[in-house]
Amino acid sequence: MENYVTMLPVAAQPLIDFSDAEDAVIVEDPVMQSSVSFLDANTNAISLEELASTCVVPTWGNQDLTISHQDFINCIHEAAKDFYRGETVNDPSIRVSHIVRGRTPDALGKRASELLECEKTQFYQRMAFAFTIPTIFETVNGQKLELCCGGVRNYSDLNLYRQNKGVEKVSIFVGWRVRICSNQILTGDGVKLSLEVMTVSDIYKAAMELFYSFLPAKQLHLMQTLSNTYLSETQFATLVGRMRMYQALPPRLSRSIPNLLITDSQINNVCRGFYSNPDFGGENGAISMWSFHNLMTEANKSSYIDSYLQRAVNATDVCVGLNNAMHGVEGGYSWFLS
Repeated sequence: MENYVTMLPVAAQPLIDFSDAEDAVIVEDPVMQSSVSFLDANTNAISLEELASTCVVPTWGNQDLTISHQDFINCIHEAAKDFYRGETVNDPSIRVSHIVRGRTPDALGKRASELLECEKTQFYQRMAFAFTIPTIFETVNGQKLELCCGGVRNYSDLNLYRQNKGVEKVSIFVGWRVRICSNQILTGDGVKLSLEVMTVSDIYKAAMELFYSFLPAKQLHLMQTLSNTYLSETQFATLVGRMRMYQALPPRLSRSIPNLLITDSQINNVCRGFYSNPDFGGENGAISMWSFHNLMTEANKSSYIDSYLQRAVNATDVCVGLNNAMHGVEGGYSWFLS
């Protein structure tokens, strides 16, 4: 982690001559697409080609087109290739959900069973995508991390019945992804939620601003700090119990405690992971906060697309807050350990 300058994009590198430098980042293994999805439950995989060829693009009430999913994906992908010039940028993995089916005007009077394929229309209300930049990587606690970018779109955020074109909302992110399992590491500094845009150019500009302001070394330092702190099995049990209690707290009490977005079923998955996860489970009656964070982000893969990013950021906030509480730093998270 000493040579963070090797992780900076061409556009952001300082004007220093490195011609005599001896250290270099060497990619020892070939670039491969991960076979593990960053989202599992409640979603389906789809290719960019299929998205463009089989899905219609919704319009506003005056028939102005919305920004298509494929244009959104291509925009962020191109922005990453421009900003991280010279790096390898993998193709995006795309997940969709909440399909909306329709039919062409000439098939309005037909029964559903009589419809021809050419008379059917569809689009997906929710879409998320992510792609890695495998030549920008680091290792934390023995696990390889690759830089990852992506975005989330939800058409239900729009009132498509309005008669004039309105602003559209998208969410974009940049962070690290654990290669072995595709667990996403996101912080508030690497995410722009519900970004209001009018055109694809607005998305491109926002993505470039996000990439420029994102500090990969800062996020890596947070993860390294988590890997140096351990929860005993008793502390883990207390923490899980408090997380379950949090879901039932009356508002007057929950307002004084930091926000926790993980659900009961996801907490159950975290518990199972403590005993069964081969990469991030407990060892010798203890678990590092780094592993606990990975159990939470692994559980987050069962979230719906529209809540995925918020919970990913919240998982990092919770783990960092718990880590600080264990070192005597006040911040409200001590309640979860008491």
